[in-house]
Amino acid sequence: MEAFTVLEGLVATLSRDDVDTDQIIPKQFLKSTGRAGYGKACFFDWRYDAEGHDRPDFELNCPEYRGAEILLAGRNFGCGSSREHAVWALAQMGFRVVVAPSFADIFRTNALQNGLLPVALADPVCADLQLRARRRDGYRLIVDLQAQVVRDREGRKAPFQLDPFWRECLLSGLDPLGMALREEAAISAFEQARSPLLPTTRHRWE
Repeated sequence: MEAFTVLEGLVATLSRDDVDTDQIIPKQFLKSTGRAGYGKACFFDWRYDAEGHDRPDFELNCPEYRGAEILLAGRNFGCGSSREHAVWALAQMGFRVVVAPSFADIFRTNALQNGLLPVALADPVCADLQLRARRRDGYRLIVDLQAQVVRDREGRKAPFQLDPFWRECLLSGLDPLGMALREEAAISAFEQARSPLLPTTRHRWE
């Protein structure tokens, strides 16, 4: 996955709580086993009318939000079923960061495994950011993962916390398997030095 260090991006706001994974990517789009082609289906039922035209009353259809890389959402974002496709859809729609007061645990893990950064900020901070983003005047945020801070060009700054392991994954552009393979030499040395009398999980074919 692409390494994440610092991103300055346009902010789009989705001012709804409890946005679940079926709303992010409806079940009829889960038939493919590939990872491509989900961006156009992201928020499908909210985004399009019965004829397939953009709904003008859906926030993310606003022309001023076109090209946004940071999604500002409500509480408990990504709740519902475990659906990795939801993360793929958001990423393919152009988002690299989702900022919200809270996230569903499974969504947070799926996001981190796929290079989408979930940033949890306090309710008052998110409310202030929502107001600024709703002006639709090109409001931008700088998300600095190295310093673990979100800031804007007007001097506002808010720190955030991320598990050190996941922070290192994103900074290095490696998923958990990639992080393990980085230690392949040490793992091999350990296996070589380990007594053959000890239990092993390695299967020996006859």
